Amino acid sequence: MTQTLHKKQEPTITSVTDLPTSEAKWVTLQKIEYTDQTGKARTWEVASRKTRSAKAGVDAVAIGNILLSPNRAPSTLLVIQYRPPLDAYTVEWPAGLIDENETAEDAAVREFKEETGYEVTKVLSVSPVQAADPGLSNANMQMAMVEVEVPELEGEGEQVLPEQRLEDGEHIERVVIPLGELYEKLVEYSKRERFIVAAKLFHFAAGMDFMKTQKYGL
Repeated sequence: MTQTLHKKQEPTITSVTDLPTSEAKWVTLQKIEYTDQTGKARTWEVASRKTRSAKAGVDAVAIGNILLSPNRAPSTLLVIQYRPPLDAYTVEWPAGLIDENETAEDAAVREFKEETGYEVTKVLSVSPVQAADPGLSNANMQMAMVEVEVPELEGEGEQVLPEQRLEDGEHIERVVIPLGELYEKLVEYSKRERFIVAAKLFHFAAGMDFMKTQKYGL
């Protein structure tokens, strides 16, 4: 089940310029000076977010989700959106920044409603804090796994997806995929022109596939 966005045109990058950190709203660039394990002085360039929640101590939350319907196999809802840093459409789980005075669980419930239109039925787990891209940034995140109960479908018709609550500039397409087909579908997406699958989502799907196909007796 896929929601197709009505686009006037394909997104196009019109210019790329250097950005002084004093003008940056979301990210700053810093130089770290440190001493390594051998006692040698070294430096490292790091990109840091300006928006980290003081209460959570975490930048963002990704929302792994299981959609449960009485007459359909368990599925998961993915979002597809254009990401200018990649000049490509990314296939991801819903995710977002954690607002001030929110916990990761609070943000997961809010962001899932905004991006998908669905209410979270149950938060199954919230992961420890994870590094997002440790060679480039101090950005961190948590993963919330949630269950979402969706209405029983009549016959074989397509389910009507609920209304999203998107902010200005957000253009998010939704697609529902049976869990048993997730890995294969992500591989298919990765072969499409101008598409790229988010690493954390692909790692989850690859882990599921590995457990089904490996021969190590785990």
